[in-house]
Amino acid sequence: MTKLNIKKIKSVFLAGVIQGSNRGMVLHQQDYRKELKDLFKKYIPQAEIVDPVEEHPDSAFYDFHKGEEVFFQSIRRCSECDLMVAYLPEASMGTAVEMWECHRNNVPVWTVSPLKENWAVKFLSTQIFQSVEELEAFLRNSSKN
Repeated sequence: MTKLNIKKIKSVFLAGVIQGSNRGMVLHQQDYRKELKDLFKKYIPQAEIVDPVEEHPDSAFYDFHKGEEVFFQSIRRCSECDLMVAYLPEASMGTAVEMWECHRNNVPVWTVSPLKENWAVKFLSTQIFQSVEELEAFLRNSSKN
């Protein structure tokens, strides 16, 4: 694994559970997105943060064709960033697809998740953090170098 110099990161794709395994149009809380954005602004201030939920806050309620367009657009965009950060307190099929696309395109994937033995998390992540606090400690230490 090559060490990523956080001072050279120009764009971060923020991925994570939105619907998860919920049936119907039930969404998970998205508070983690603000928390992660605040960390990136503090430790990687030069980076553009690409947040598909911010760009499409009602995407779960789009009709089929608009939803399909946004889904594939997000998959393309994550592979164009310098880093993907995936927040996975539980499994997310959409995030797994994004992680796969980043893996295929050599984009580092940092995953915040307790699911370290889940194969998608284990094999597609460059770094795995058990918590946001662990990610922050890593960023703090990396920013000193």
